[in-house]
Formats: sequence, C-alpha cells, structure tokens
Amino acid sequence: WVGYEPLYLARDLGYLGDDYRLVEHTSASGVIRDFRNLALDAAALTLDEVLQLVQDDMAVRIALVMDVSDGGDVIIAHPPIADMADLKNRRVAVEDSALGAYVLTRALEIADLEATDITSVSRTLNEHEAAYLEGEVDAVVTFEPVRSRLVEAGGRIVFDSSQIPGEIVDVLIVSADYWDRNTGRVLELLRHWFRAVDYLRTQPDDAARRMAPRLKLEPTQVLASYQGLRLPDVAENRTLLLGDAGKPGLLASAEILSNVMVEHQLLRHAPSLASLFPSTRQWLPEDQQR
Repeated sequence: WVGYEPLYLARDLGYLGDDYRLVEHTSASGVIRDFRNLALDAAALTLDEVLQLVQDDMAVRIALVMDVSDGGDVIIAHPPIADMADLKNRRVAVEDSALGAYVLTRALEIADLEATDITSVSRTLNEHEAAYLEGEVDAVVTFEPVRSRLVEAGGRIVFDSSQIPGEIVDVLIVSADYWDRNTGRVLELLRHWFRAVDYLRTQPDDAARRMAPRLKLEPTQVLASYQGLRLPDVAENRTLLLGDAGKPGLLASAEILSNVMVEHQLLRHAPSLASLFPSTRQWLPEDQQR
C-alpha cells in the first residue's frame, strides 16, 4: 500500500538506521495476528481494522494518521462491465479483511445492491492481480499498487473511495503499554515519517525512483498512485489526533465508521473510542516536529 511506503522511503534515505525493523505481510490479517500476539510493536492498519482490535478489548493508541484514501481504494472490473449495477450475479474477489468487506459493503449499498447479488470470492492481496488477469473473477476489490497495474491492463474502475470521503483512513498504532513505556521512541519514528513525507513532496522524482522497485511500478506510476491519497502533515495530524478542547478531529469519523460497521455486522458492537487518542502532552511537541 503506497500510503505506508514513506516508511520504506525513510529507510532507503537512511533516516531509520538499524533502530527500526520494518516487517511486511501479504495481508492485513497477518499484521493484525502478529500485533495481537505482540510480535510487532507497531502496526499500520486501516481505521476499521483498528476498531476490530478495540472491540476485542485490546488497548491501543493511534500514534499517526498516515493517509486518507480519496480514490486509492477501488473496485476494478473487466470490460464491458461499466458500473456497480453490472456486477449483479458476477464474481468479485475481495480480501478476507475488515477493509475489503467495508469497501465492498459500502459500494453495494451506494449501488442499491445486496450482498447476495454478487458472489464474493476470498483472495489475499497477493492473489488479487492473478485472480483478475486470469479471468477467475469479474472484478476485484483492491488498492495501489495493484490498482495502477490493473488499470494499465485495461481494467475499469466501477467504484473508488472518493465516493465515501473520509471513511478510509490509515493509521499507525501501538499498544497502550508500549506507548507508555516507549513514548520517545514512537515520537522519533514519527519525526522520521514526516521527514520522508516532506522528501516525497519536495523531491518527488528522486523519491519515486527510490520507491518504484519495491512497488513494482514505473516512477511516473508511483507519483500517479498518490493522486488518490492525502498524506496529512504535522499540523493536520495534530488536528485529527488532538483537536480542539480535547475533541480529536478523527473521533467523529471513527464514530460514523463504527456505526456503519455495526449496522452491516462488521463489528459486534460499537467499541469505546476515546482511549484511542494520545493526550496533548504525549504527542509530537512543536519543538520536536523536525
């Protein structure tokens, strides 16, 4: 997911050194499993996946809003399928994760379709491209960099996250215990993150050249893939995580997301959300932003 890629850019630029180890999984399910089992100190996940962790009484803190999807998450179909309505009685590949289920659920809802109107085919992220290209399915719920490659192969986008603005947010979380014991280490990682995002904005051509091999895209495609994303800076993160008068800006979005997920049985119940957010004293101070 290109929204997480500034972490790898930070490593390539030498910001992280040997102090941090980035662990990559082929699916969000693997990340969630290892985070639950304390094999990871931090995890990059979508907000809906975080709500599933909180539902199970896991105490976590959101340390960073990494990106907000504004077209980066998509449903891509084989022509001549032209829109979501054309997917009725078709096979759609989707990852067995909260994000995949959420995107598909919202797309069907907007198109006035029921879940029973399609055949859902469970495929992990690393199987999306092959399932589509080999004609195993009629459409796939996916995201960058698979999105760009399938569009290049002639795929047609019939739904994207710009139709559900603010609902798909990627965050970096740590356990509440790790946060309390290692606040300084977490904040150091945030500073490296913002340095890498700044490099991507100010030196886009070199950043894209560095990122292209991992993403298996051409540098021009790397830059194009960010057109469907917003990477909040320090100021926007401060608003989203701390807000005004103790009201984080992200809290309202999380509450709406929680209600939608409960309504569609993606959550058993609405979890308590206030404890997800750091206190003003804990998050990145003004003099430590760079």
